[in-house]
Amino acid sequence: MKAKPEQAVPREKNEKHEIRPGQSEELLKELHILTRDGKLNQDSRRKLKQVYHLYQFIEPLLQQLYESQQGISLVDHGAGKSYLGFILYDLFFKQLDVRREAHIFGVETRDELVQKSQALAARLGFNGMSFLNLSVADSGQSNRLPAQVDIVTALHACDTATDDAIQFALQKHAKFMVLVPCCQAEVAATLRATKSALVKSNPLSELWRHPIHTREFGSQITNVLRCLQLEAHGYQVRVTELVGWEHSMKNELIIAEYKGKPVPRAAKRLEEILRTTGLEALQARFTTP
Repeated sequence: MKAKPEQAVPREKNEKHEIRPGQSEELLKELHILTRDGKLNQDSRRKLKQVYHLYQFIEPLLQQLYESQQGISLVDHGAGKSYLGFILYDLFFKQLDVRREAHIFGVETRDELVQKSQALAARLGFNGMSFLNLSVADSGQSNRLPAQVDIVTALHACDTATDDAIQFALQKHAKFMVLVPCCQAEVAATLRATKSALVKSNPLSELWRHPIHTREFGSQITNVLRCLQLEAHGYQVRVTELVGWEHSMKNELIIAEYKGKPVPRAAKRLEEILRTTGLEALQARFTTP
């Protein structure tokens, strides 16, 4: 029997399929992910795919917290337009029992984005969302954030902002961290500037001798140091891809869960790496608090 030719699926139906069940299309329009007539362009499709992938990793953590305690607090650093925060709230937080205390805090340095997010949350009735015009580094001293938080997220927080988010999470005794680092320039700059005899005698220094290798190696070793730092502070760390490389080159996802058992070997390895690569000047960034 001759097979029937497959019928083309209308583009509108394909686009509807890309939106998660329960997701407010009105919210996606407000965030300019959907156009006013409900369409997705290529750029917004990429953004939505990234946030949905991240949501798949965060949702089980939220569920675990919801089943084990009375409230949930999540701080999103470098929130930008707060795509992640709004979608998390829409898909998970707004379904929770109103008697449970659950809150998302978005931390962002650009005041105009903070004001727009505040207005949108008020318009949507998302009462469990707050937005703070703060740098990640300053947020640890702000009395507008709780003394203890459950989850810290940072999606593409540039350069040292990811390290500041880690410091914040350690200070706030976060149970989980979900980090997608971006633009790790500080370590690469230090590698370029440091050419001690100890480093030159290390044959592995060939890994960062050429400028392009310095940049790539600097990015790689920054995340390695972050993972060792987290393990040294009692976190179990998992590193994976966020989405396919065709969607984003800044694609490394670090998920850390506090287990309360610091790993001395991780602290020792961290110090050894800093010493043998000439990065001792950055020790405070990767070993405190």
